Amino acid sequence: MLVDAGMKLDGKVILVTGGSGSFGHKFAEVVLQRFTPRKLIVFSRDELKQSEMQRKFDSPHMRYFIGDVRDVDRLRRAMRGVDVVVHAAAMKQVPACEYNPFEAVKTNVVGAANVIEAAIDAGVPKVLAISTDKATNPINLYGATKLCAEKLFVQGNAYAGENGTRFSCARYGNVVGSRGSVVPLFLEQRASGTVSVTDERMTRFWMTLQQGVNFVLECLGLMHGGEVFVPKIPSMRVMDLVAAVAPGCKVTFTGIRPGEKVHEVLVSEDEAHHTVSLDHAYVIKPLHPWYNVDHWVNATAVDRGFRFSSDRNDRWLDVEALRKLIPA
Repeated sequence: MLVDAGMKLDGKVILVTGGSGSFGHKFAEVVLQRFTPRKLIVFSRDELKQSEMQRKFDSPHMRYFIGDVRDVDRLRRAMRGVDVVVHAAAMKQVPACEYNPFEAVKTNVVGAANVIEAAIDAGVPKVLAISTDKATNPINLYGATKLCAEKLFVQGNAYAGENGTRFSCARYGNVVGSRGSVVPLFLEQRASGTVSVTDERMTRFWMTLQQGVNFVLECLGLMHGGEVFVPKIPSMRVMDLVAAVAPGCKVTFTGIRPGEKVHEVLVSEDEAHHTVSLDHAYVIKPLHPWYNVDHWVNATAVDRGFRFSSDRNDRWLDVEALRKLIPA
């Protein structure tokens, strides 16, 4: 990834929804290391996590705003004078979304619409939403809500009109070390000598929090409004992950959970005809009359029928590579 190709944030006012989560922590760390923002606003509903961040980041540039993306009025207040919004707030756990579907829709769909409305009203120049591979050909509610959020963000550019607010998405896969990832579960289970796996065939896209933040910063620099950006990241096999995290442990197979896929997809065949390839990423262009098709005229169109899936990837992390990524 082109770490230095992203948007320069010196002197900018940045707001991160869901900013007290795993991504928000790493985003704040990276931004404060590389830039001197005027303000970096953490917008989230968890006062405990915000207080923990205050102790961790002793910076005059940090601001903390208690609020929920379900509350559009609170978002409007928070976005006054903001230059960049990174929308990371979401219900992300597949089982939690399956068993609490109304709550998932309120946060992931209505919350996304609220972010768009508030950003347009406040005249925020750039807004980038973080999406997931589960939004591609979704079979679970989490993926369906994130696909809906992507569609809202793409079409949000038409709602903004001449206002100037531009919306894009960054869609990527599983993040090593994020809250709720399978790695902490395996690390906890290995003490008992037995690790549970749903299906031995399973593959996943894999990236670090640092890579996720770098990619988001890069997308902010590249976006024209309406694109869905997909990083060219490696895949891993779940049994290799078990060997890396819990070598020698017994493995029990529990069966695929409701809403779970064996393999994940980041770019589908149906999206291939409006997808172009960069050295480090794919760009899924919007199919709307308001979009300038010349934005990516120098990029390479992918082949008809192209599919970027975790089982067909040409880049793989083996056991040793996975061990280097996993916290001790």
